[in-house]
Amino acid sequence: MAERIRVLIPEEEVNRKVREIAAQINHDYQGRSVHMISVLKGGAFFACELAKRLELPEVTIDFMSVSSYGAGTESSGVVRIIKDLDEPIEGKNLLIVEDIIDSGRTLAYLIEILKKRNPASVRLCTLLDKPSRRVIKQVKVDYTCFSIPDEFVVGFGLDYDQKYRNLPYIGVVEPE
Repeated sequence: MAERIRVLIPEEEVNRKVREIAAQINHDYQGRSVHMISVLKGGAFFACELAKRLELPEVTIDFMSVSSYGAGTESSGVVRIIKDLDEPIEGKNLLIVEDIIDSGRTLAYLIEILKKRNPASVRLCTLLDKPSRRVIKQVKVDYTCFSIPDEFVVGFGLDYDQKYRNLPYIGVVEPE
């Protein structure tokens, strides 16, 4: 089955919003360091673009890979850590960077795990949020670039069967 990609959020709008969110983070963390935790794979694209725009005393980054999907497209609710952090986070100001927040199950679990490691603070930043899909309501998103409808999106790190991550915009997969 072939698919077509409809542009939902153009590249210029994505870049403008990333700059705005970076400015807010710069303001909120003024004079302090931040340790970004990018959730792989999709979050890496957004995290790199965001990091380039942060003007703080020290910006470090680490990566985690977690899975709650298995082979399907719906979250199973069972979260597995595939790749853990490389460095300790005790006493650090954490900024978890996600590509998209859907049900909130994975992030609720991840935040719980990270808080047990005694960071100074934990905040959450996402490129895309689907609030209509939220199952775990207590997941508080501190920085959101875009709230989107419940559509299957790709681009800017988001994929469909590992394809389309490289698109510079956010698009919706539509069957031909």
